[in-house]
Amino acid sequence: MPLPKINTPTYELEIPSTGKKIRYRPFLVREEKILIMALESEDMKQITSAIVQILTECILTKGVKIADLATFDIEYIFLNVRAKSVGETVEVNVICPDDGETQVKMEIDIDEIKVQKDKEHVQIVRLDDELSMKMKYPSLEQFVENNFEYNSDNNDVDKSLDMIVSCIDMIYNQEESWSAADCTKKEMKEFVDQMNTKQLKEIETFFTTMPKLSHKIQVKNPKTKVESEVVLEGLASFFT
Repeated sequence: MPLPKINTPTYELEIPSTGKKIRYRPFLVREEKILIMALESEDMKQITSAIVQILTECILTKGVKIADLATFDIEYIFLNVRAKSVGETVEVNVICPDDGETQVKMEIDIDEIKVQKDKEHVQIVRLDDELSMKMKYPSLEQFVENNFEYNSDNNDVDKSLDMIVSCIDMIYNQEESWSAADCTKKEMKEFVDQMNTKQLKEIETFFTTMPKLSHKIQVKNPKTKVESEVVLEGLASFFT
């Protein structure tokens, strides 16, 4: 006689960038093993691959392409899947800002960790009186390939430009529009190369103000007794 099947509960969650509701289940033992092995490797590409693989299995709503979701979407969904899988809280090591070295272990309720949205953030970048660009959010894979952030001061200018090119969705004016998907990477790079410093700053604002998985906590240094506010950002902050 075959062994019985274990019923797995399902939950509903809203994707931050789109507001679309999805159904998901907790990850199982086999998937937890994949995550543990990836975390032990300390290789971000392996960790990213594991997260995408686990979410692909755990999200039950059809038509959701994990690789196409924004980084903050994936981080938020994964954190909630983890909460339903291994516990509603996460323990983090926080470094006290007043001395920059003392670590304090703190427990955070995962339900309190949200994607924070900047009121000034817009996805339309106006280049001049005629041309505008619609931007799209970088995927988790793109963030990994580009050192997890866009930085205009980065010595590796090519990586910053690659990030910009990969996040352009559409270029348009009052009469015409050009979808980035219909253009070659070379054509897009040549287009970006024509931009001036002011235009690049406008694009930088898109990256620096885009939504982030973020949580503020108050930490007290046990050595100095100083209380400080610490902001944790990104999924990696909640796995330390």
